[in-house]
Amino acid sequence: MAREPGLSVRVKLAASYAAFLMLAGAVLLVAGYLSLSRGFHPGVRFTVYSHGALVRSFAPTAALVMGFLLAFGLLGGWILAGRMLAPLSRISEATRRVARGSLSHRIDMEGANDEFRELADSFDAMVERLEAHVMEQQRFAANASHELRTPLAITQTLLDVARQDPDTDTNDLVHRLQLVNARAISLTEALLVLSRADQRSVTREPVDLSLAVDQAVET
Repeated sequence: MAREPGLSVRVKLAASYAAFLMLAGAVLLVAGYLSLSRGFHPGVRFTVYSHGALVRSFAPTAALVMGFLLAFGLLGGWILAGRMLAPLSRISEATRRVARGSLSHRIDMEGANDEFRELADSFDAMVERLEAHVMEQQRFAANASHELRTPLAITQTLLDVARQDPDTDTNDLVHRLQLVNARAISLTEALLVLSRADQRSVTREPVDLSLAVDQAVET
């Protein structure tokens, strides 16, 4: 069963908030008790005849205050932590969707330009680059398959014709197959060079495309 994103962190934040409130409340209660035990309270002076009676009178109020602080701290901390971790939940959900293959998903987080917004924007930029790279690889694979299919189809046609015609000139067939094979090898090497183009491992230079067009038309 999948765990709610940030649940353990939310529990820890709520507990920390409650512990902080209880600590602050305990300090105030201790200060109040010491003030009462000395017979002094701001604006009031009185005499304490029995510390036991003071403790019995003070303890229920202190326990009630501490219980209220505990409940308020846990509830308020849970709500506050939920609001704080809501952007993190969106980022976690987007990460899971991208891991399942949905590279088109974006967080598009709105609101203040804080750490969560910066993390979400960085995640969107990373996924966008990853999607562009995957699409580029897919286009390259499709183009390579299309280009390599042509010499293979020509080779298959030459062999089919030779098998159906017993009077085929063997030397001419071999010569044509050599030409097709050399063209396929050249094409494969060109595709390998093209696959490394994004790594900047090739030297760029001007190319006269008119020669390539004339050769293609002649072929």
